[in-house]
Amino acid sequence: MLRSKLLLIAAFVLTAFAGTYAQTFTLKSNDIGGQFTKKQEFNGFGCSGENISPQLLWENAPEGTKSFAITVYDPDAPTGSGFWHWVVFDIPANVKELKSGAGDLTKGLSPKGAIQSVTSYGAKGFGGACPPVGHGFHQYIFTVHALKTDKLGLDENTNPEIVGFYLWQNTLAKASIVSYYKR
Repeated sequence: MLRSKLLLIAAFVLTAFAGTYAQTFTLKSNDIGGQFTKKQEFNGFGCSGENISPQLLWENAPEGTKSFAITVYDPDAPTGSGFWHWVVFDIPANVKELKSGAGDLTKGLSPKGAIQSVTSYGAKGFGGACPPVGHGFHQYIFTVHALKTDKLGLDENTNPEIVGFYLWQNTLAKASIVSYYKR
């Protein structure tokens, strides 16, 4: 009888922990995994890729989330400060996915109300990977931020560092995927 009670308690505890783990804020993609391909490589700046932003899907945002933001950052760029490849904010709280190609402003695939501001390339929208030839693998960190505000109060001309400051002030939780690329 005691053994049955202990097994029942153990099962309950494991189920409770499994439920908690399954509810973590998570970012996923059907398009990217451990490494980029030519599809995500920039077209310009010495690169000849397709410059297509990947599909991104997130789930289990924390309670109180009023909007989302997506950033893509390369800390390995030889700039002394890294390189911002994509900055999207004011994504409505009911949106849980960006479609492949949403980073191309001409396609109109970005959620209504979302703002894609300038990147380190000096352009708006997704700017794919373009590490210097022979510089080795660079990390491309895709991060979704669950925000406690519905609008950051910024516009499409705001540089990534200022957006990052506002994200730092308003992020409830974040989740990331890291992909690598070299030329």
